[in-house]
Amino acid sequence: MAFKKPISSLVLIYTENFKVLLMERSDKRGFWQSVTGSLEENETPRDAAIREVFEETGIDSTHYHLEDWQLSHIYEIYAHWRYRYAPDITHNTEHIFALKVPATIPIKLSANEHVQYQWVDWHHAMDKVFSWTNVEAIKKLAEIHQLKL
Repeated sequence: MAFKKPISSLVLIYTENFKVLLMERSDKRGFWQSVTGSLEENETPRDAAIREVFEETGIDSTHYHLEDWQLSHIYEIYAHWRYRYAPDITHNTEHIFALKVPATIPIKLSANEHVQYQWVDWHHAMDKVFSWTNVEAIKKLAEIHQLKL
């Protein structure tokens, strides 16, 4: 098994009325998140964002506006997922993107990654996601669009 790169992209998918797409992980039930995934060989964070959105949701990002927020977070990798990385790797750098779609649309989940999805009001989404970086991405959405926290 090849180790994952400790660089990833998170894509916050949201609608015009600020509903956020959340998906429940298949390997950790109760863990809800936005689209996220590690960069593959020779990929940029934007390339990974486009690929991951399609793999995890079936959405072709090129048909919508993919925003690079020029924002990244460094976080400690959860112990139960460290086996995916080289032995000396403990932290990941996550680049934040957003994808605006006109309305809630049907999603084609990747069965090996997620078991269900929901479109959630942005302020409720902050309470539902498990990672602090996902919370920060939702806060950034609110800041950019001047939504009241």
